[in-house]
Amino acid sequence: MTHPDTAVVIGASIGGLLAARALTERYAKVVLVDRDLLPDEVTARRGVPQGRQLHILLARGREAFEELLPGLSQELTRLGVPLIDLHDQVHWYNDGYRMRRAPSELRAFGISRPLLEHAVRTRVAALPGVSILSGYEVSGLTVAPGSRRVDGVRVRPRTTGTGAPATEPVTEPVTEPVTERVTAPVIDSVIEPDGESGGETVIGADLVVDAAGRGSRTPVWLRELGYECAPEEQVRVDITYVTRNYRREAHHLDGLSGVLTNAVPALPRTGIVAAQEEGRFAVVLAGMLGEEPPTDDEGLARYATSLAAPQVGEVVRSAVPLDAPVKMRFPASTRRRYERLRSFPDGYLVVGDALCSFNPLYGQGMTVAALEALLLADLLTRKDDRKGEGLARRFFRDAARIIDAPWAISVGTDLRFPQVKGRRTPKVRFVNAYVHRLHAAATSDPVLGAAFLRVLNLIDAPTRLLAPRIMLRVLRGASARPPAKTSPTAREAGTGGRDVHSPAG
Repeated sequence: MTHPDTAVVIGASIGGLLAARALTERYAKVVLVDRDLLPDEVTARRGVPQGRQLHILLARGREAFEELLPGLSQELTRLGVPLIDLHDQVHWYNDGYRMRRAPSELRAFGISRPLLEHAVRTRVAALPGVSILSGYEVSGLTVAPGSRRVDGVRVRPRTTGTGAPATEPVTEPVTEPVTERVTAPVIDSVIEPDGESGGETVIGADLVVDAAGRGSRTPVWLRELGYECAPEEQVRVDITYVTRNYRREAHHLDGLSGVLTNAVPALPRTGIVAAQEEGRFAVVLAGMLGEEPPTDDEGLARYATSLAAPQVGEVVRSAVPLDAPVKMRFPASTRRRYERLRSFPDGYLVVGDALCSFNPLYGQGMTVAALEALLLADLLTRKDDRKGEGLARRFFRDAARIIDAPWAISVGTDLRFPQVKGRRTPKVRFVNAYVHRLHAAATSDPVLGAAFLRVLNLIDAPTRLLAPRIMLRVLRGASARPPAKTSPTAREAGTGGRDVHSPAG
């Protein structure tokens, strides 16, 4: 039996928390279910192993978070989180070209994932009607007999100890235990004991939202209910990335707040340095297509020095490390096209990484999750959607439009690498060649740098880069620039025994 005005969210990570906030626009009770024992303090948790890695909230994401949770920006500022002008306070090296800096209105927070998640969870948990069931996992969906509508979930206690997930992406090494303080599960009248389900409990709901991330079980549950699985698009990139925190000092980065250099086919490596709270830098070194950063001190320094941006190597060699390096692997970007299904159960939605998981090097995931939450809030406040009829169809259709631009940016850029499998249409080839010329021209033209950053931060659509005034500046500027200089090869710089993959593989 459904419970009127009740919604359940599977997963209390960033995507689930923002979805829960959106659901409060319509539902009197919102229950978040998370398999972790959620900590009361700011700390990484085992159920989000990527939480120890550098995360980037794009400028549009910061705006969307503020729309959903007014006052969050001021709260983070009070907590010492730096607010960074992305054009004026960051060294950008795109395809080996150093972008000319200029003041801008593009602002982003330099914040760790644990602090951001903690701040958002605190705000969402304080909303009227919101409760969190911590340390429980969802074992399946419930459907009323003779109905095609999901009317709840089955949950069961998952752990009483560490909160470690049964399976998790490869992450190494974790040199310190993650200390977690248990938040007592909140179980109220929306949860009904089910004595015949082997210790499972049923939570009845009008609407269930899957925000379980890349580990989503929706494809399995749909098959169990007799539905087709959503068509899936996948782009394999085989990324390995290593993050380490360092003490930030005034002389680093010439006093700026960050630096980024992207991977190119001749050198499939990325390096990012970002200022964060508590006077530290988070440094991430990443390799694509089997290129793997080492984790020993000297190996990290050699890898950082091989990049086009010399500031990355300078930080790694001179700054005081605050923790051990943490390694993570990301095999492939995955998009599930639920909007293409002919039928889908009423009373059910999929959001966030469970809907589309992006290449993490582009920092799009949290921003897209926030935009989806804004979309959900809008749909739920429309009079014709009061009971959720047709909600899934409308949400998946409009969410696909949100995803289209960042997916095109991510996949189109990855297809520059010959080893990445995918269809290289004439449009993809033209855009990649054109953007390379834009990077060359942006070394002296800040208007082009600003245009690129607005697209990268999901403020403007990618088509804005093809506006006549922008194209004219690109053609004028690029013709006067020399070819991009490549950084030392892996063999020259030293990589701990690994060679860079050439474009020929």
